[in-house]
Amino acid sequence: MTVVETAGNRLRWLLRGLGQLLITAGVVVLLFCVYELKVTNLYTEQQQKTLDTQLAREWAAPPPSPVGKPGQVHLAAFDDGAGIARIYLPTLGRDQVHVVVEGVTHEDLKKGPGHYPGTAVPGAVGNMVVSGHRTTYGAPFNRLDELHPGDAVVLETRTFFYTYRVTGTTIVSPDALGETDPVPNHPGQVATQRLLTLTTCNPKYSARTRLVVRALLEAPLAKGKGVVPPALQGR
Repeated sequence: MTVVETAGNRLRWLLRGLGQLLITAGVVVLLFCVYELKVTNLYTEQQQKTLDTQLAREWAAPPPSPVGKPGQVHLAAFDDGAGIARIYLPTLGRDQVHVVVEGVTHEDLKKGPGHYPGTAVPGAVGNMVVSGHRTTYGAPFNRLDELHPGDAVVLETRTFFYTYRVTGTTIVSPDALGETDPVPNHPGQVATQRLLTLTTCNPKYSARTRLVVRALLEAPLAKGKGVVPPALQGR
């Protein structure tokens, strides 16, 4: 065997090995994408079904205390990861309804959009903050960037529907904690409005920044037989 033939065999061996390595890497990447985009969605879908069933059962039972006024909701009895409300994004489609859980840890957000502990509760004066995944784990806030001023966001609790109207969107850094203040970015200032803040990663498939959608309470509506807020009529 000549020197040229030996060098050629080595080159073919290297190219064959490189090709096999690239194929293996491609399979690994493909499996990872399937897991991230499909398996996590199936997990969250099952969690949402369970949470929705639990909410329906709890809400059908007699309330543990008097109904009270709009915004008088107490979350102390809820464990982290427990369902506390339903959120509707009707302008984005009939399927855009999710159970909001208490907490924003990784485990909480795997179940659905999470209520930021310590922020306002549905309908209350202050700033209720809800965070959710934009991709993976059901991607509840995947289309959050499609909300525009005037669009409705509805929160449903045991006794009330709360219709909020979007006032604007902004892009902030991931560490912009002022967005969770009772008066956003004004620490120490006393709140007078009833705000809802929705946050998610931005852009899609990246956590480089945060997309923030702000909404203002338009009206509470006491629940009753056949009662449906205007924003959800026709669903």
